Amino acid sequence: MSTLAPRTRAMSNPAELAEPAEPAARQSTLRVITAISIGNALEWFEIVIYGFLAVTIAKLFFPAENESVSLLITLGTFGVTFVMRPVGSLVLGAYADAKGRKNALTLSMAIMLCGTLLIAVSPTFSQIGLWAPGLVILARLLQGFAAGGEFGSATALLAEQDPRRRGFFASWQFASQGITTFLAAGFGMGLNALLTPEQLLAWGWRIPFFFGLLIGPAGLYIRRHLDEGLEFKRAAQEASPVRTTLVDQRGRTLAAMGLIILATVVAYTGLFMPTFAVRQLGLPASMAFAGTFWFGVLQFALVPMFGSLSDRVGRVVVMRNAALAMGVMIVPLFYLLVNHPSVPALMLALTAMGVVASAYWGPISAAMSELFPAATRGTGLSVSYSFGVAIFGGFAPFISAWLITATGSKIAPSFYVAFGVLVSLVALRAARRYGVK
Repeated sequence: MSTLAPRTRAMSNPAELAEPAEPAARQSTLRVITAISIGNALEWFEIVIYGFLAVTIAKLFFPAENESVSLLITLGTFGVTFVMRPVGSLVLGAYADAKGRKNALTLSMAIMLCGTLLIAVSPTFSQIGLWAPGLVILARLLQGFAAGGEFGSATALLAEQDPRRRGFFASWQFASQGITTFLAAGFGMGLNALLTPEQLLAWGWRIPFFFGLLIGPAGLYIRRHLDEGLEFKRAAQEASPVRTTLVDQRGRTLAAMGLIILATVVAYTGLFMPTFAVRQLGLPASMAFAGTFWFGVLQFALVPMFGSLSDRVGRVVVMRNAALAMGVMIVPLFYLLVNHPSVPALMLALTAMGVVASAYWGPISAAMSELFPAATRGTGLSVSYSFGVAIFGGFAPFISAWLITATGSKIAPSFYVAFGVLVSLVALRAARRYGVK
């Protein structure tokens, strides 16, 4: 049994716990959604842009005689950040339950800022030799640690704004990642269209990382202007949230981890698509990034709609139908791409994936939140998300590239998505047993 102690920062005046007046509540809600969405978008931007610039980074920091080996090393380094996510989730998740979601989110963004700055200013392999990939790996480890606590802190803060509309509020976690996708893809298109290959290699690749430093002002705003949700303020403090999450609530944690598998596999398969379109389909880089840009726009526009729908019809039914649809269409979509490599085919595939993935992403943050009580929600969300993403998502681009090489089939990445569908369907059954509707 876990030990609960009174939360020292809980309000003592019952009037302060009452629902705020409607205009003030609406104004505060808009501020929370906007601030957290911008902060999330910038934080995940630091992670995603590395994958979008994988080919360039491979040449500058991980040179090898064989280009495929160089790219695999770079994508493997992309996955290295996910090794640190579980560590960050344990530390920052527990901090979120002890000191507040806002404080944990601000700390996560500050650590992400340090990692991004290090990449932005790092000399290349030709300038300092092996120190260059070492600095990049260090920066990616810092970013992985920061990302490990971001999901739990931000999602809990959103989910606890209004339990009656938890699906809509929590959906902005993944909707804001859509902003990340089209920001990163926009930079990919712009850099490839406006700069020569020589300029991109010389200095252009650093521009997105310097842009990512805007996370600093976003974090400062969140720290100064946002407040915790009433659900968190009312909750008693958990004496040992990590132990409670991993031992007493292990079934809930495994269910939440299973839910995230399909979400993360699809997300990082989408991240791999520009590399896949250029290297496997022979499409122009600018068109590949345009397709991913559109994927991000769909995510940003549709995820809140499906989140809101789950408030009315239930989380499980929306997510289950989306998972089944993804399982049915993913292999034919890749078959279409491989046998008819063209920009229209790429846009069709990404549109179909974007709509169905958004249907799954919309309710998932609320579903995961409802698996945990408020006292351990920060830790539970952080741990389940980070372990699930570290194991199944972080190395998805690497696994996709490896599957293509190992099987000799260009449709091999679709097999990994199909695997994610099966695991997540099992997890949805478990989540329903734990009370998720």
